[in-house]
Amino acid sequence: MPQAWWIKVGITWRTETLAGCAAMHWWEDFVAAEPEFAKRVRARFAVRKHGTLATLRKDGSPRISGTEIDFEGGGLWLGSMRGARKALDLLRDPRLAVHCPTEDTPEDDPGSWGGDAKISGLAHDVTESSDSHRFRIEITEVVLTTVTNDGEVVVETWHPGRGLERHVRT
Repeated sequence: MPQAWWIKVGITWRTETLAGCAAMHWWEDFVAAEPEFAKRVRARFAVRKHGTLATLRKDGSPRISGTEIDFEGGGLWLGSMRGARKALDLLRDPRLAVHCPTEDTPEDDPGSWGGDAKISGLAHDVTESSDSHRFRIEITEVVLTTVTNDGEVVVETWHPGRGLERHVRT
């Protein structure tokens, strides 16, 4: 599978690959590739309603916004009011990262903590309404960080074309 790169052309972004055509990877593709890992990541986003969205401002600096992540119909989606800064950021530069709602690691039982999940990707505007935006997220990376009862930090990552990798830090 060719490696895809987002390049800026004028004021917009487009996908380029060595072979000239990029394969997009959606949530359902990730679930099909790694169903057990996807289930654990999805569970982290379900602990509360609001997660955190990182976008890029016009000057390239980061912007953090609260957002609701939706896993409707097997996809990964987010919405925004029309004209909101986060929507304008995504329309200008589709790169983003979403972070699950957070929970503290139990001090007396760190291995029981479900972890910390992050998903990076590209926002595709599929808006059909005049008063809001709806973005479908193309996945470029999924990360789940957990802690064992022995205090080891386990970082699992998934990337299209590379698959699932596991790193343990002591």
